[in-house]
Amino acid sequence: MKQYDIGKIKTIALLGHGSSGKTTLAEAMLYSAGKTDRIGKTADGTTVMDFDAEEKKRGTSVSTAVYQLEYNDYKLNLIDAPGLFDFAGGVSEALTAADCALIALSGKSGLTVGAQLNYDSAKEAGVPVAFFVGKLDSPRAYFYRVISTLTAHYGAVICPVVIPYVEGETVVSFVDLIAGKAYKCDGVNKTETDMPDNADISNMRDVMLEAVASVDEALMEKYFGGEEFTADEIKAALAKGMASGDIAPVFCGINQTGAAVGICLDILSDIAPSAAVRAYNIKNGDAEGQMNCNETATTAAVVFKTIADPFVGKLSYFKVIGGSVKSDMKLVNSRTGEEEKIGKIMWLKGGKQEDADCVNAGDIGAVAKLGDVRTGDTLCTAGRLVEVITPAFPKPSLSMCIKAAKKGEEEKVAQGLARIIDEDPTITATTDKETREQVVSGLGEQHLDIVASKLKAKFGVEVVLSVPKVAYRETIKKKVKVQGRHKKQSGGHGQFGDVWIEFEPCDSDDMIFEEKVFGGAVPKNFFPAVENGLRECVKKGTLAGYPVVGLKAILVDGSYHPVDSSEMAFKMAAAAAFKAGIPQAAPVLLEPIGTLNVTVPDDVMGDVIGDINKRRGRVLGMNPVAGRKQEIIAEVPMSEMGDFATVMRSIAQGRAVFDFKFERYEEAPPFIAQKVIAEAQE
Repeated sequence: MKQYDIGKIKTIALLGHGSSGKTTLAEAMLYSAGKTDRIGKTADGTTVMDFDAEEKKRGTSVSTAVYQLEYNDYKLNLIDAPGLFDFAGGVSEALTAADCALIALSGKSGLTVGAQLNYDSAKEAGVPVAFFVGKLDSPRAYFYRVISTLTAHYGAVICPVVIPYVEGETVVSFVDLIAGKAYKCDGVNKTETDMPDNADISNMRDVMLEAVASVDEALMEKYFGGEEFTADEIKAALAKGMASGDIAPVFCGINQTGAAVGICLDILSDIAPSAAVRAYNIKNGDAEGQMNCNETATTAAVVFKTIADPFVGKLSYFKVIGGSVKSDMKLVNSRTGEEEKIGKIMWLKGGKQEDADCVNAGDIGAVAKLGDVRTGDTLCTAGRLVEVITPAFPKPSLSMCIKAAKKGEEEKVAQGLARIIDEDPTITATTDKETREQVVSGLGEQHLDIVASKLKAKFGVEVVLSVPKVAYRETIKKKVKVQGRHKKQSGGHGQFGDVWIEFEPCDSDDMIFEEKVFGGAVPKNFFPAVENGLRECVKKGTLAGYPVVGLKAILVDGSYHPVDSSEMAFKMAAAAAFKAGIPQAAPVLLEPIGTLNVTVPDDVMGDVIGDINKRRGRVLGMNPVAGRKQEIIAEVPMSEMGDFATVMRSIAQGRAVFDFKFERYEEAPPFIAQKVIAEAQE
């Protein structure tokens, strides 16, 4: 593959809601460009982009894939991002490297929630957007209804470029509004045909001409003067408007057959912004600024994806922002300050790679076996360190306990998880100090199921996922005074310890120990033993075995034997006092309460509040948020939040964003306490 000028390199992120036909569109593009001999099917596991074993097994994209192709004197880098919400991290990866985004829509489903979120994410990242309305051979697919919905949502930026001519429910031909030509399509093959005399087509061309005239003063004068635009003038205006975000071109076709996809590819390769247009937000020390891709700048490259393979090792996908990257170069990771030697660099062809001599500014490549380099890191020339600010990754929203299915394989699980987390920044793994469980967090049930599958397939270890335990606490509500006595005689020296201890509630997460012994009833050298005995006991309460908090213990009296008393005897006496006294002190179970901040669209706010109430939550307030949304602030017991992410996805159709963190402990209601105690006694 030859090197291309930065103005000829165009990286296109293919985005879309799950099942919108995005991966099939990528397949049709590759077939139209002559890079493959057929259009693969996701359901059959025969696509070039879905090459991962999990993707073939599940029939859907779960990770980002890149294919670099040469087409019409351009270098096109296609990045296929997953459409399912559980794998939304792939969208962040794609938008880090993309110069523009092509959002796939179904002519039947129209503008879905996933597509809206993709549009918002692209705009936030400063990436121009185009749309492709596909699946027009599906029953009840209707292109003009989709156009109407797009215009209602996004206004005058929507600009039809390729549209279908439909008779009944059958697409007869496709119309290139730029050239003013109609084509019959037999798969990817097209033949020019007569332009239909149709009001819809005339209206769509008028919409396009108004859009292109609005971005160029010279064209505006020609438009009002009634002059015709040339195809080159229209393309130049579309390119200008798309780069500025003032125009979002709309294409159409049939993904599975490739009909009109070649027309789309021809136009998109001409009008899509090149790598020279994309501006990146950067940090240079404390200063922030912007940087365009520049061939003459010092070398800087951002890592936008990582693949962790137990056999090949780590493979880092990068986009060059400045200068060029060559094998055997030494670059510095701006995050760690450590030097990294660049090994063999490669071009990307789906699941395959080709050796490359050099990757220039604006282009994409891959390199294997870098050290401590993560997704989002910037590699730079020493002495000229910059940090590219990349799109934020979604925060994990669902947590599960993860255990090795076989004893003795815990270390393999930990090592495998570390590699998977290197690959996917939306996954985290922690060990809960309270419950001693290893907890893995991700974006949903499918996401965590993929983690388990990868651990088995790639690292040879089976795991079991379960609901994490809740870290309850126990405390007391009443003051009591009890005796603890330990006496044992078994020949020779015996064991004797005798204490009187007052237990009372207090405001403390730890046990407070005091002594108020008078007259030497208990020698001072046994005080530490009494305290240690109590501290061991508070680790496991008498109700359900949870740690005891808010407890003050005062040693007030006791007795000892000059020969038989020992530290161990007084430690045992203290434990006896604890076991006798706590049940008399009105013990109660405490449950952890968290603060929930959830942002949802106005139209589902009532349903969300209803769900929070069902979880025994208390709504503290609501604040309006831009985009016809509401922020709901509530306090909810942590034990009720296990499936909150899944339910919110159902209620808000993926439009809910929430944050939940521990706040404090509160007394659990009796019916909850009884249930927890009963489970602990089983």
